[in-house]
Amino acid sequence: MGKLSRGGHRVLVRPRRRPRRVETVEQSLGVLAGYDGSDHSMQALDWAMDEAELRKLPLTVCHAWQWPYGEGDPAGRDSLRRAAEHVLWHGADCARTGSSGLDVRGDLYEGSPTERLEELSARAELLVLGSRGLRGMARAVIGSVASHAAAHARCPVIVVRGRGALPRVPNPGPIVAGVADDGKADAVLGFACEEAVTRRLPLLVVHSWHQPPVAWAGMTYPALDPMALQEASEDWLAATVAPWRSRHPGLTIELRVANERAAETVGAVTEATLVVVGGPHGRFGSVAAGLLRQAPCPVAIVRG
Repeated sequence: MGKLSRGGHRVLVRPRRRPRRVETVEQSLGVLAGYDGSDHSMQALDWAMDEAELRKLPLTVCHAWQWPYGEGDPAGRDSLRRAAEHVLWHGADCARTGSSGLDVRGDLYEGSPTERLEELSARAELLVLGSRGLRGMARAVIGSVASHAAAHARCPVIVVRGRGALPRVPNPGPIVAGVADDGKADAVLGFACEEAVTRRLPLLVVHSWHQPPVAWAGMTYPALDPMALQEASEDWLAATVAPWRSRHPGLTIELRVANERAAETVGAVTEATLVVVGGPHGRFGSVAAGLLRQAPCPVAIVRG
């Protein structure tokens, strides 16, 4: 099993002691990380450790297990429970030994991981997940647990795609925020600004506009002047971002407006450290869905 190293490397280790039973957390959870021992969940744990350290919050590592054989054999069920305890112990132990004094807590749950993560997200500042877990098929773009949690969580969610937090890169890319005139721009900008400030990175705010066509006499024509739409979009974006410039005077903020599909505009920023977008509760908008399938970096889903 791999242990995290804050220098950007992993080393192979074996447990030094028997795993202990981890009690369910009852207090504020801080940053919540779903962990099942897979490589993808290890990447998520990397990122969650960074978030907890940067935000000065505790880190809660959650692992859920299920007995898949009905009533089954009590001995077999007990064996599976002990294996789950070991998985959780390993994740929490990696986080403790790979950080500097981070308050790491554990949550072991028998039942559906999607239900548990949704429940715990109500008491978390942030939920961090890998794009797939052990149950995810190799060809799957995003696993069912990550997909459900990202759509139903009651706090912002980061799905770690691409490289993740480690190894470190000498010149990390910007935080990219994709905003639309849908009532969620301030929530997206607030989260993106916090990430940019804590990580000491510039912020790129992207907005896309679409030319609605009209049909007349069997022909299709542009509904409005493209230049007017471009100028109106630029004015709207500048006005929307202005309060955040005032709140973070030391933050470098760049604006980009383009006549493209929003997912393509945001996803085209291949050098981004993190892409932040909004989304309706209980489902994905087209932008979030496209990024969760294709983005080359972690994706944050923020709801108002």
